[in-house]
Amino acid sequence: MKLFVSIIIGYLLGSIPPSFIAGKIARNIDIRQYGSGNAGATNVLRVLGLKAAVPVFLADILKGVLAALIGRWIAGETGAALAGFAAIVGHNWPMFLDFRGGKGIATSFGVLLVLFPLISAILFVAGVVVIAITKYVSLGSITAAILFPILLAIFGYDWKMVLFGVAVGGLALYRHRSNISRLIEGKENKLGQRARVQ
Repeated sequence: MKLFVSIIIGYLLGSIPPSFIAGKIARNIDIRQYGSGNAGATNVLRVLGLKAAVPVFLADILKGVLAALIGRWIAGETGAALAGFAAIVGHNWPMFLDFRGGKGIATSFGVLLVLFPLISAILFVAGVVVIAITKYVSLGSITAAILFPILLAIFGYDWKMVLFGVAVGGLALYRHRSNISRLIEGKENKLGQRARVQ
């Protein structure tokens, strides 16, 4: 029962849509109708600029942090992992936005900050380096998603946590499948390319 409650709370937290709220406050728009069509901080940056994107990014991270902490409080480390994963699912498929959300990277990072602080720091640095070199935010996210379960195995976590890493990383890759296609075709947007808002 405790695990079930953890999952429900995590999903509800994840379903809160900071990017949608920012779009409504800043321009009275549905952020999903502009730019990449994604309800996430990167698209907010592209459409509304840095001033709107930073609080959205931090709020998305906070969702993951709170979900993992609450899950841990209710049901220990297993509760933290399940609540955290549910928050990522909620961000990607939020019940408050007809199940059309973001890609879950910032929320995943929030979960990892609680569960694996050292690994989350390594992944953050790796992602930033990739983005700085290539100017592709998606490639930084994809790199972190692939590295996550590998680092869990390297650091000696048990198979359950490695499996958790595979699930989180796999979900991130699934949500970035269109980005992967555009990267292969050379059509992916680079950091700094802004979308026009009517």
